[in-house]
Amino acid sequence: MTTLDPAADVLDTTGWGAEHAHDPTAVRDDDGTYWLFSTDACSDGPVRGGVQVRRSDDLVTWTFHGWALPGVPRTAADVGAAGLWAPEVVRVGAQWRMYWSASSFGSRRSAIGLAVADHPAGPWHDRGLVVTSPAVPTDATGTPHGDGPPNAIDAAYAIETADGHERHRLAYGSFFGGIHAVELDPATGLPLDAGPDGAAAGPGVLLARRAPEVEGAVEGAYLLPRPGGGWAMLASWDSLFSTYHVRAAVAEHVTGPYRDRLGRDLREPADDSGTVVLASHRLAGGPGLRAPGHGAVLTEPATPGRPGRQTFVHHVRDEDAPTRHRVQVRRLVWTHDGWPLVSPQPWAGPAREVDDESTWPADPAVLDGPWEVLDVGADPAAVQRTRTAELALEDVRALGAGRFTGRWADGAAVSLVAFPGWDAVRDVAALLVVALDERGRVTAATRPA
Repeated sequence: MTTLDPAADVLDTTGWGAEHAHDPTAVRDDDGTYWLFSTDACSDGPVRGGVQVRRSDDLVTWTFHGWALPGVPRTAADVGAAGLWAPEVVRVGAQWRMYWSASSFGSRRSAIGLAVADHPAGPWHDRGLVVTSPAVPTDATGTPHGDGPPNAIDAAYAIETADGHERHRLAYGSFFGGIHAVELDPATGLPLDAGPDGAAAGPGVLLARRAPEVEGAVEGAYLLPRPGGGWAMLASWDSLFSTYHVRAAVAEHVTGPYRDRLGRDLREPADDSGTVVLASHRLAGGPGLRAPGHGAVLTEPATPGRPGRQTFVHHVRDEDAPTRHRVQVRRLVWTHDGWPLVSPQPWAGPAREVDDESTWPADPAVLDGPWEVLDVGADPAAVQRTRTAELALEDVRALGAGRFTGRWADGAAVSLVAFPGWDAVRDVAALLVVALDERGRVTAATRPA
C-alpha cells in the first residue's frame, strides 16, 4: 500500500529538499532520523496524492523520500480531494499513527482519516475515517450561511493524564466552524463516540473560533503541555497566501478554555484575540518571509545536559514569490510563567545550537546594548521590518536558565528568554531574546555573539 520511491511517479521531485512542504509535522525515530510529513502541494503545478515524506539528520537539510500512501484512500472518495492535507503523525506505544485530511480549497466537505505503521518510513495502512464534516446549512439559494459546523481538517493529537489515567484527544478544524476536539480510543486511535460510518458522532468540544465575517479564519491548531502543568495552543490566523501568522493561548485543561495573554477566551469570536508569536518579517539584510504558519511542535527526549529540545516546524513563503512555500524550523522556548515563544532565527542544526539551558545567560547585563529588534505582532498583515534599538528594560531580575523578568520603560511588566542561537543572515553565532509583556506584545531580538 505504500510507495516511497519518487522515481516511480511521473512527478519530478529532484532537488525538492525543503521546497513544496506545506502544513508540516516532524517526528524523530529511534535511530535519530527526522521524518517530515506534509500536504500534497507543489508550487509549480501538478500534485500527486498520498502525503509527502522527507527525512533529515539535523532538521536543516531535507531529502525528499516519497509518499506515505499510494493516493487518496477510498474511504475519502466522496470528498473529491486530489491529495491529502496537513498530516499529523504521532507515536502511541509501539505504533505510529498518521491522521490525514482530505478536502479541497474553499470546500466545507472534508474528512480526517487514520493510517498506522510500525515505522515512520512505513508501510502505512489505512484504518478508516475519524472525523467528517456534516452537511452545511444553506439559505434558499443554496448559499452556505453562518460559520456552520466545523471543517474536518488539520488534526493534532494530544494526551492528557489526570488521576493516573490517560485521555486521548484529536483537535481539528479551521475556517467554517472553528477548532474542536474529539476523544479517541487510546488502543485504536479511532473516536470513542462513533457514528454509523465509524467517524466521530459529533463535533466535540469547541476550543476556538472566529467570526463568520472573516470566514472563521483560524486553523492548524497544535496543543502541547506547558511546563509545570496546563496546556498551550498554537494556531494560525488569516489567509495562508499572504497574512498567515501564529497566535498562542493557554488553558488549565486540554479542552480549554484557552485564553490569550490578556485573558480573552478564544471561543469568543473577537478578531484580536490570541497572542501573536510568529508573523511575516524581514531581518536586516535577509529575505522577506511571508505568511509563516500551520506548525507542529517536535518534542525530543531529554538527554544529559539537555531537557528535551522543542522546535516549531512550520511552512513559510517568500515575500517576493508568495506562491512558493517551504518548511522552516525554529526553537520553541517557554517563559518562566509558561508561555510558548518562537525564536526570531531559524534552527541552525545541533552543531551550531546550544541545548544545555544551564549554560544560557544568567546575568541581566547581557540584555544591555543595541539589538536588531522585531516587534512581532505590531502588524500581522505586513512583512515587518526590524529596527536597531536597545531593549530599554528596568527592574530586571534573573531567574536562571536564560529567564528574566523586568519592565519596559513605559512600565509594562515583561517576561524574557535569552538564549544562544545562530544569525542566519550574517552566518554567525548570536544571542537571541524573545519577550512577552503584560499587554500581549511579543518582541524578538538578535545580536551577534
